[in-house]
Amino acid sequence: HAIHCGTSNPRARDALRAMAAGDSLDWFREARFGMFIHFGAYSAAARHEWVKNYENLTDEEYDRYVRHFDPDLLDAREWARSAKDAGMKYVVLTTKHHDGFCLWDSKYTDYKSTKTPFGRDIVREFVDACRAEGLRVGFYYSLLDWHHPDYTIDFYYPRHQGLSPEEYAKLNKGRNFDRYLDYMHGQVRELLTGYGKVDVMWYDFTAKREWTDKPYFKMTGDWRGEELMAMTRKLQPGVVVNDRLGDGVEGDVWTPEQTTEPKWPERNGRRVAAWEVCQTFSGSWGYNRDESTWKSPRQLVTMLIDACSKGGNVILNVGPTGRGNFDRRALDRLAAIGAWMKLNGRSIYGCTEAPAEFAAPRGTLLTYNPKKRRLYIHLLEYPVKLLPIKFADRVEYAQFLHDASEVKMSRPKDVLGNVKKGRDVSFALPVVKPEVEVPVIEVFLKP
Repeated sequence: HAIHCGTSNPRARDALRAMAAGDSLDWFREARFGMFIHFGAYSAAARHEWVKNYENLTDEEYDRYVRHFDPDLLDAREWARSAKDAGMKYVVLTTKHHDGFCLWDSKYTDYKSTKTPFGRDIVREFVDACRAEGLRVGFYYSLLDWHHPDYTIDFYYPRHQGLSPEEYAKLNKGRNFDRYLDYMHGQVRELLTGYGKVDVMWYDFTAKREWTDKPYFKMTGDWRGEELMAMTRKLQPGVVVNDRLGDGVEGDVWTPEQTTEPKWPERNGRRVAAWEVCQTFSGSWGYNRDESTWKSPRQLVTMLIDACSKGGNVILNVGPTGRGNFDRRALDRLAAIGAWMKLNGRSIYGCTEAPAEFAAPRGTLLTYNPKKRRLYIHLLEYPVKLLPIKFADRVEYAQFLHDASEVKMSRPKDVLGNVKKGRDVSFALPVVKPEVEVPVIEVFLKP
């Protein structure tokens, strides 16, 4: 397809051309929307996935959740169908979170779902369900491990925060971190070789250089990060890897969380090739029964549009309950997003930031499909009848996306019917807002 980049910004032009031409991240940028699933022993506590750390629980206090782990309502097919119906294209599951509890039948440990009353390999069921629904498969794996006896205690370890280097050294006497690394690398190898093609590998997380106030936390070299990345690339060619192995280990995707970006993120003065904002429905990743700051469907849809308008993805998290099912709050929001995506997904899939020549009208966000050369105007604020635009000469045809009804252009006229000079042409909109969460105007551009 011909590409009209229409911008004097060479970085923006290059990004649009790369997206249209395609590369190893092509499917990821086309997808734009994925699901995170944070599930584990902490789901039964129902007080955040960091509950062991936040409440300073001992191993014995925490392990009661493992001993009683029996999510009898878990149906990975329902998880996958919920993601697909919401318009998501890929799903990432927490195979092991910081607590060290594993959701697959790892040969390296008995601290796993197959050694609980539940007795099943959740990763296997998850992979099979996603593939059956045509969804891409992703694995989250925590580098941290608050259970393994050789994982050295650091700033983030439960019940041991804010100690002196001498106190940490005393606590770690007898722990052999190299043994833990062999364990960790072995588990990653299991995940990358035991479940077929893996589309996303999501590591979490390495200290940054500026975190000097947090002693005894691990840097890239501590994890043998370069070796881990090399193994990942070798075992799963083409896999999309995030950026959390730390400095000097180049990931594919920049992953901010719980935020909105003011613009397309840059590193060293250049736009990142791909980025994905990680978001929750509320303030917790794992199931939190009493947490009440849940985002509305409108907020969630706007969040997705906003990321896409700056060239990014959204991965939206669901924390299944201790019984393994999605609770009503999550299902209601997924259904609302899905209803919007069913009619308006064309403004998200394969779309990116609009070329600079197209200024967003007041109260709107723009996305752009460089292959189809279509501009999408998302009406976050619904205007009264007229939406002025400054690119009328580029418009061939326009329609509401949800029903393909024509949206005509109107030129300002005086009482005598003469066209007013110096006034912007407008899209003429119905007085009553269409019954969709955020209406979208699809603009077919002239060559």
